[in-house]
Amino acid sequence: MIDDDSGFVTVLAKRIEATGWQHRQAASAIPPEELVAMKLNALLIDPAVLGDEGWSYLERVCGMLPDLGVIVCTTSSTVAQRVRGLRLGVDDWIAKPCHPEEVMARIEAVSRRRRRSQPRAETGPVLAGEMEIRADQFQAFVGGTSLDLTRREFELLLLLADAEGQVLERESIYQRVWGYAMAHGDRSVDVFVRKLRQKLEKRSPGWSYIHTHFGVGYRFEPVGGAASTAVTAEVADTAEAPDSQLVHSSFTAA
Repeated sequence: MIDDDSGFVTVLAKRIEATGWQHRQAASAIPPEELVAMKLNALLIDPAVLGDEGWSYLERVCGMLPDLGVIVCTTSSTVAQRVRGLRLGVDDWIAKPCHPEEVMARIEAVSRRRRRSQPRAETGPVLAGEMEIRADQFQAFVGGTSLDLTRREFELLLLLADAEGQVLERESIYQRVWGYAMAHGDRSVDVFVRKLRQKLEKRSPGWSYIHTHFGVGYRFEPVGGAASTAVTAEVADTAEAPDSQLVHSSFTAA
């Protein structure tokens, strides 16, 4: 975040910390070369704090970091200014005052779009037990027959398979597949894991692929034969929801 509005930054930083995101704050321009080294997913900036250098700075950042999601969050602006910014490479433009939830959602959306637009490195099929996972076709096959996965189901399966043997927490899975922070009580990960298991059990009944770790998340590891009966039931996530009531005057209610 590049912004010198201390109240705005404080409120948003608390919300960001509650989601587990990593973030950095600055009240003045950070050289684009340093932004490259930070390996950021998104930059939230109020160009007004840079004065006359605001536009040239935005142009340099968008030119040097085409894969970085850039969100402008500032007070008054004209249509011409917003159009100019978007044409320079800015991904989104938010007008202050605004609600912190909207700012968070827009950061998530920009990061998600950027991630999905990045081409996946060319690799061969992933072989696991009786299953073949083909990233180039967004599908998985058993004995040459497709599992008929939806895109979300495939993204979940590929994420788990790429981390074979590792336990992935539900919150981490949700952020990486859905693209934003998981709300308290959301069972989407459990529901989609159940759908995946049903499709795998139908095509590959002698194998178990996705294993539950109670209160934590899931681990992908193909297990065949009698050992495949060790799959455990799913449990609800019990993490506390972050405080959603903290609002500064730079924000408005929804």
